[in-house]
Amino acid sequence: MNDILPDEAALWEELEETLRSWLQSYGYRNMRTPLLEPTGLFRRAIGEATDIVEKEMYSFVDELNGEALTLRPEATASTVRAAIQHNLLYGSPQRLYYLGPMYRHERPQKGRYRQFHQVGAEALGYAGPDVDAELLLMCARLWGDLGLDDIKLQLNSIGSPEERLKHRAELVQYLQAHEDELDADAKRRMHTNPLRVLDSKNPLMQPLIESAPRLLDHLGEASLAHFEGVQQVLKDVGIPYSINPRMVRGLDYYNLTVFEWVTDRLGAQGTVCGGGRYDGLFEQIGGKPTPACGFAMGLERLLALMQETRALQAAAQCEVYVVHQGGAADRMAFRVAEELRNHGLSVMQHCGGGSFKSQMKKADASGAVLAVILGEDEAANDEASVKHLRVERGQVRVARASLPDTVTRLLFTDEEQEPVSELPKRSLT
Repeated sequence: MNDILPDEAALWEELEETLRSWLQSYGYRNMRTPLLEPTGLFRRAIGEATDIVEKEMYSFVDELNGEALTLRPEATASTVRAAIQHNLLYGSPQRLYYLGPMYRHERPQKGRYRQFHQVGAEALGYAGPDVDAELLLMCARLWGDLGLDDIKLQLNSIGSPEERLKHRAELVQYLQAHEDELDADAKRRMHTNPLRVLDSKNPLMQPLIESAPRLLDHLGEASLAHFEGVQQVLKDVGIPYSINPRMVRGLDYYNLTVFEWVTDRLGAQGTVCGGGRYDGLFEQIGGKPTPACGFAMGLERLLALMQETRALQAAAQCEVYVVHQGGAADRMAFRVAEELRNHGLSVMQHCGGGSFKSQMKKADASGAVLAVILGEDEAANDEASVKHLRVERGQVRVARASLPDTVTRLLFTDEEQEPVSELPKRSLT
């Protein structure tokens, strides 16, 4: 788990603001669920034979009441649980999104930590391929908004539960015939969750996986029609994609459409966003049968890609830095700073004393655009001096009453305020 320090946090805030605006533009509303859920929720929803449940969840027993609890490893199950508990789908479907930390005990690597952050969208109560396709269009738009390229869409359909059962029998028979070629994980999963064998990243397993029976070949008419419907929208809009018949995703609740957005810029684990349809999940955790589809993406991975395309710069701490020296000026500084904040400006008031020269160095280091300078002469005349810190401009001196308007003009336009008088020459030592 890692700390996010102030300079890096500024990029997080920028990304989070972009994500909220993007999701709201498609009609998605924010949903916030607890970090802790009953362990049984994830065991039922994600699947007993998945990596997450078997070895990645942070689970413990509450000493006060003996309840088995888990830090959420993902948020789809929590969102569906909340939708059932609060009857959110009564009368109409819902487009919901979440943004926050998740927890998985896995090997840390580039862009992946044990406390990580995800943004996800969940379209609950929608049955057709149109919503599946819209979720993919949303992702494509986000990559453009963030200035990210080289992110490619891989698509598959894993059909209905009945179709997967037929494929499962054929797949188990195939794996048994090649048992000597399976690694330990594949042998363990062969009878508990054979589809997950197809998702193995072991290079030695790839030739065997490529020759395995394909689930796509077992799809019925309805599943094929749904898959074609998704693809048709992508073709109409012009979003390129490839069909990956071995993609199954790592959670048991998926059916029909599954997809991943992948890149080769993050090493071997190149998935930026993953999702699909999960029509059986509501019923699986105690609700009424309800169609649903969604995706999740890791913020750390998005940020890693963003940082490749831009230099990480120290974030400005404020717009205006108030420099002051002398008893009357020190007292006046508090009033001036508050008056500027009343006009919606971010202001840092110098604290700790020091010469004008040392204070101006602090003002420059803060990233502020303007310095408001108060000395004994300004305090005596109820005035203030303003100096631009980022471009070469003359210093101006204005009445305190007009200071907020002057500062705002200098911050947000290219115009210069005519000085009331030239700032008296002052020694900076």
